[in-house]
Amino acid sequence: MAKPVVHFEIMGGEGDILQRFYADAFGWEIDADNPMQYGMVKAAEGGIGGGVGPAMEGGPSVTVYVQVDDLEAALRTIEASGGKTLLAPTDVPGGPRLALFADPAGNRVGLVKGM
Repeated sequence: MAKPVVHFEIMGGEGDILQRFYADAFGWEIDADNPMQYGMVKAAEGGIGGGVGPAMEGGPSVTVYVQVDDLEAALRTIEASGGKTLLAPTDVPGGPRLALFADPAGNRVGLVKGM
């Protein structure tokens, strides 16, 4: 089942590698059938759509938090798909539980539970 996001654009490295990574890790439907091969991500229920593609300038960049039911399980899948955990699941005082990982291009991405 696709995991919803609040807002995102993920850019860096080779777009097709990133597009495969996110499709595998979260079940996202990504359509890069356009002249720029910019992967349009179909919005999941409870979330919004966005885009995944190669960096245009300045290297990898990302701002995203993906909502998941189980942070530990999501991190296991991410690592099996080629990602790396940057911050193990952590409780935010008075807020949600979150974790951070790096994708294959080095983008820093957040996972959140309890928002």
